[in-house]
Amino acid sequence: MGETRDDLKAPHTAPKTGIGLTALDDDYREDLYRVLDEMRQADPVHRDRELGRLFLTRHDDVRAVLRDKSLHVDPRGALPDSYIRLITNAPKDREDEFEPSMIFSDEPDHMRLRRLVSQAFNPRSIETTRIRIGEIADALLDEMEGKGEVDFIKAFAGPLPTIVIAEMLGVPLDRRDDFKRWSDDIVLGFDPIASPETRQRIEASSEAMRAFFTETIARRRQERSDDLISDLIRAEEEGEKLTNDEILSMCTLLLTAGNVTTTDLIGNGVHALLAHPAEFEKLKADPDLIENAVEEMLRYDSPVTDSGRFPLEPYEVGGVAVGPGRSISTSLAAANHDPSVYPEPHKFDVTREDTHNQSFGGGMRICLGAPLARLEAQIGIAKLIERFPDMKPGTSEPRRRHLPSFRGFEKMPIRLH
Repeated sequence: MGETRDDLKAPHTAPKTGIGLTALDDDYREDLYRVLDEMRQADPVHRDRELGRLFLTRHDDVRAVLRDKSLHVDPRGALPDSYIRLITNAPKDREDEFEPSMIFSDEPDHMRLRRLVSQAFNPRSIETTRIRIGEIADALLDEMEGKGEVDFIKAFAGPLPTIVIAEMLGVPLDRRDDFKRWSDDIVLGFDPIASPETRQRIEASSEAMRAFFTETIARRRQERSDDLISDLIRAEEEGEKLTNDEILSMCTLLLTAGNVTTTDLIGNGVHALLAHPAEFEKLKADPDLIENAVEEMLRYDSPVTDSGRFPLEPYEVGGVAVGPGRSISTSLAAANHDPSVYPEPHKFDVTREDTHNQSFGGGMRICLGAPLARLEAQIGIAKLIERFPDMKPGTSEPRRRHLPSFRGFEKMPIRLH
């Protein structure tokens, strides 16, 4: 028997709950780690009655849930009022219309879909893109030359990963502004209280991207190329049971996830450097620190703040019972700042020895694009520093996006000289 709303009564008052534990809340968005510290101290396994979930803030609880193979992500198995249904827009009365992408698929579909694209995203394959990523970064930096101040997100952090993943998919770069706009709109689906206007915007961009990929896939069926879309079509024809809808879904997922989160990683990382001049100077003095610095950027200000799972059987985490179908939100951001694991967790330190982090999730669902995101950030930020070693924060304040589950900047002015 599943949980009801009565089962979600909190054991004691928590500092924040519901929307207060998303980027829609001003305090959470602008002072995230203070809010999460308070939650970890007061109620580390918090029953969030408003959004139908448990909210975890301890490193070890988060790690355990992310690595537990018994847990699920396909929202069709969750309770009608659970958080995972809210953010995937999978109402109980429309389940027949819902086709989950790879990140919301359970086994055996998840591993089947993941296997089809994993070769293109393994570290060895990604390493072959190093030179091309550098060329793209250089071209974007060339465009920034001669300008006193730029919006770093629009000028560099946004287009770099968009161009990289577009080239991998084999789609025309002259549509990169469309790809970015569609991607930014589609991830608005993670807003659990999205307005009807926002839902229309999501639907419009989803349909536009679907139409684009439908036409592109049809062309690739007629004429193969050396790109990921052609690889997916070949896999389908070789008996992997990949449907046309699954190819469409995979292309949309790769293009969306391939630029939104990496944009945020690069933006958050540069923001951290500019806010900590001493660390910026360390990295300038020793460029070989870039790999460690990017890991610290991931830990310090994760581009994805939370992930989730749910059980199909009675479950327990952190000493708290969870009924079947109830969402469990794992705060990746809180786990990365748990003082029981990280000395001085709120200190940004590009030489930190232990930079392990939960920012790409964990277990068999660890982010497929992690090697690519890391490489793009390492190359992009290193080249940025080399080209503009005297860059400073812009003359106006940066503005963060109001988007649950993600953390990044909508606008981030920087002075180049």
